[in-house]
Amino acid sequence: MKKISLFLLSIFLLATTSCNKYLDVVPDEYVTDDDVFKNINLAEQALARLYNAFPDETGSTITAYTDESYHHWTDNGGALDAYKFNLGTWSTVDNPMGNWSGRYQDIRRANIFIERIESVPIPLDRSEYYQTWAPRYKAEARFLRAMYYFELFKRYGAVPLLTSAASIDLNQAASTNVERNSTDEIVNFIVSECDAIAPSLPQTQEPSQVGRATNGAALALKARTLVYAASPLFNGNQLYKNITNKDGKPLFSQSYDKEKWKRAADAAMDVINLGTYSLYSPFPNNPVQNYAAQFHTRDYTESIFQRIKGNDTGLDGNWLPNGPPFKGNGQFTPLQELVDAYEMSNGYPINEPGSNYQSSGFWSGQLWDGLKWQNVSNISNMYKDRDPRFYASIFFQYDVWRFDATKRGMKFAFWGNGNGRTDGWANGKAGTNPWGYNIRKFLSPEYDRNANTGTAKRNWPVFRLAEMYLIYSEAMNEYLDAPDARVYEYINRVRARVNMPALPILAGDRTKDGMRSRIQNENRIEFAFEAHRFWDVRRWMIGTTVDNKPAHVLNAKPSAAELTATGITDINSEEAGVAVFYKPVVIQNRVFEAKHYLMPIPQSEIDKDPGLVQNYGW
Repeated sequence: MKKISLFLLSIFLLATTSCNKYLDVVPDEYVTDDDVFKNINLAEQALARLYNAFPDETGSTITAYTDESYHHWTDNGGALDAYKFNLGTWSTVDNPMGNWSGRYQDIRRANIFIERIESVPIPLDRSEYYQTWAPRYKAEARFLRAMYYFELFKRYGAVPLLTSAASIDLNQAASTNVERNSTDEIVNFIVSECDAIAPSLPQTQEPSQVGRATNGAALALKARTLVYAASPLFNGNQLYKNITNKDGKPLFSQSYDKEKWKRAADAAMDVINLGTYSLYSPFPNNPVQNYAAQFHTRDYTESIFQRIKGNDTGLDGNWLPNGPPFKGNGQFTPLQELVDAYEMSNGYPINEPGSNYQSSGFWSGQLWDGLKWQNVSNISNMYKDRDPRFYASIFFQYDVWRFDATKRGMKFAFWGNGNGRTDGWANGKAGTNPWGYNIRKFLSPEYDRNANTGTAKRNWPVFRLAEMYLIYSEAMNEYLDAPDARVYEYINRVRARVNMPALPILAGDRTKDGMRSRIQNENRIEFAFEAHRFWDVRRWMIGTTVDNKPAHVLNAKPSAAELTATGITDINSEEAGVAVFYKPVVIQNRVFEAKHYLMPIPQSEIDKDPGLVQNYGW
């Protein structure tokens, strides 16, 4: 147990430092792979390095790369990268999301570890212990390598499949004419690895081992891989019919295969049937908290695999509003498009007859402030009777947060000169949130930034049970001619956690196309700000629809003419600012072309490897 604790400590320490070289996890006197794999303690540190390379999207700017939000830090590289994607100006030589060579370095490290871990000399007094742990270490490294390949697959589709230490060394000046494997070959490799290692991984981890791979994590990776493979981007996509290796080998299957959906459904059900996980639901009488608390708590009931985090309040500081009671940096504004995607509490989309949605007028009642219910007033009817996940995920005008400490609701509407009065835009201060909403999800009510007290205790959920439920519903809906009880059951389990009505509700819910829209929207809402939407938009091939148009926010920077037109005597008053606030305005005209569904192979890689062919449109 002590060794495991030290292993996990090394993972945490690696996660908090910059590691640019494979061997910088060991003392300077050890400089070769041979040195590492002659010492079991150093080999364990090498495995920790592999875990550290696992994607960490906590607080990721990827939310601003799609129709979830807008990034305000105009002097920050993350914002500039988001602008490149949203304006379509990224390229074969400038792709902030690519990570081709870095990921292949991770794969090389994993290959070396997999080949050598079982031959590391073991002290005689520890031989019995390592008879169990050395094979498990190998299985964990195979899981991580499979995850690295999934990261390449979702970016590029077909990529070279290199599974031995001798097959890749990106430290060399040039490659040896390596070609891309087909998408089906990459998918089959990931799936076969997950199947092979799952029996060698434990079903649950002791508290001191949490953060390491389990059989549930391997099976969840399999399910996610298969649902991507079954999706329109990779399942009979005619856009890629001419993408072949130089010998004519097709890289993207051109035949639609309905059975791929059934494989995905079965894989998701395999995770569900483990019986290891359950939807996080400790507050069934409070649907807002029942959802929200999972993201500021170290949840191990629904989370299948998570990135272990320290008690870091950096995310809270970045995402909280910027006004005096909150002292945050307002990094992102959720877009009106996302706000409008949340259904009404009766289960109707806001634009459906019978939804009872109102865009004008105000209401008074109670809102959850993260710690308790608070009486509120003058809340726009736009935010009345919505899906509880809306209140758990997004801050809006006159919303409340830790009210006993902050003493007032949030004020995003512009009034006066902005400075020190609004919680959004402030004159002369670049980078704060100027447009009417803030992200609430993941923020910890235990942390009072104004008083600098409390901590934030959360992990990053890589896989959770709700995803397996929605994969199953999506895959079965696509496999069947029309949805049946199997489709409804698992999407309704996700909805029931927040007391949303069960489907079907509308006539369209009984059709494949109607349920597809429902399931896609359920994914959008359930996984908001969890780094799902960017990839879902691509695998569903809806980017040219949802990310190729103006993005809207609220009118938090009105003109003097707008304020004067209200007829309110004092145009610098809060009353005047609020009067013109609830109007959608365009913050950015976004561009998404068909070629953007997959990323381009970096030009630098093509230049040094004549065997690589480029993706469509690049």
